[in-house]
Amino acid sequence: LVLLAAYVGYVGLGAAVLQALERPAEVQAAQRLLQERWELLANHTCLQGPALQRLVQGIIQAYKSGITLQGNSTSLGKWDYSGSFFFSISAITTIGYGNLSPGTAVGRIFCIVFALFGIPLNLIVLNEIGQLMLLGVQHCAHRLEEAFHWQNKASLLMKTFALVTGLLLFLLLPPLLFSEKEGWSYEEGFYYSFITLSTIGFGDYVIG
Repeated sequence: LVLLAAYVGYVGLGAAVLQALERPAEVQAAQRLLQERWELLANHTCLQGPALQRLVQGIIQAYKSGITLQGNSTSLGKWDYSGSFFFSISAITTIGYGNLSPGTAVGRIFCIVFALFGIPLNLIVLNEIGQLMLLGVQHCAHRLEEAFHWQNKASLLMKTFALVTGLLLFLLLPPLLFSEKEGWSYEEGFYYSFITLSTIGFGDYVIG
């Protein structure tokens, strides 16, 4: 009961803080959107509210499907092979960014079957990689012990080195690449790296 109360309290505290931080920006964005809509309708009297609403809904739905307007043509890009490969990886790693999802019944059924076998396979592969990395760290620590006659220091040194290397490779250096290629700030790149590594995968930031 104490653990459950702590869990509910922690979630409730997070909800309260997030509401205080994010709600004002949401309200401002909604007011700005309404203002732009009324200005558009006032400046272009040939437009009608319901027709504009249908167009906006169509654009939103098309964008979710990966279709964007480019002049008088459309651009398809999310379900080419690279996009499909990216979706497959995000599905079996349970990241699930949410920016891309199957739109057909057959595609959804295949996604279920694919994930049922892919998620366990992903866990097995990650476990094997983790074991290999652990063996490498232990081997290096053993070599250091033999070379410098260190006992506990070698193991601590190698664990520290592995931790620092992991932080650099997966959290601290990738944001620099994202800043260069995606145009994000370092904070946005760091946020994306953490959300991806933790498999939360909100989908608000996705590499393009």
